[in-house]
Amino acid sequence: MTVEEFSKESTFLSKTFSDQDFSGISLEGKEFDDCTFKNCNFSEADFSRASFIECEFNSCNLSLIRVDACKFSDVSFNLCKIIGVNWSKVHWPRIMFESPIRFNQVVLNDSSFYGVSLPGLIIEDSKLHNVDFRDGDFTDAKLCYCDFTGSLFQHTNLSSCDMTESSNYDINLSENTTSGAKFSRFEAIRLLDHFDIELVD
Repeated sequence: MTVEEFSKESTFLSKTFSDQDFSGISLEGKEFDDCTFKNCNFSEADFSRASFIECEFNSCNLSLIRVDACKFSDVSFNLCKIIGVNWSKVHWPRIMFESPIRFNQVVLNDSSFYGVSLPGLIIEDSKLHNVDFRDGDFTDAKLCYCDFTGSLFQHTNLSSCDMTESSNYDINLSENTTSGAKFSRFEAIRLLDHFDIELVD
């Protein structure tokens, strides 16, 4: 399917798109059900008011996409580059039993989940430099093997969150909820940085 043909269609069911350059394209209002995207470039594309149900993005570039009022349901991103995306603009379900999106081996640098409620969110083996998690609810999330260098946590609910094998996070225990959360023993010493104490060997 050419980019021109893709632009004319509004609904896609059980389609696979491979090695396509969709950079800067508008997907506004389009619906995708059970679709797979492989090695596609969506950089700076407009996903506003689009809907993705049971879709997979594999080895795709989704940097700087617009996601205003976009809907996701059971969508996975694998080995993708997703830099500079404001996930707080997504139309998230008011009631959810599990996160409608999950990430594996992705780059999510310079993105924002500010104020987002995504209990059960899964992000594994990923780079999350300078990501804003403030005022978010990530209860029961699985955030393992991730690098959180420069990311922001404030008034963030991390109750029962699994952050084992993750590193470089800066989490103030008095400003965030961490009851039942799991951290790797040697990295968890970072959690004491905000207390006026001295650690002695």
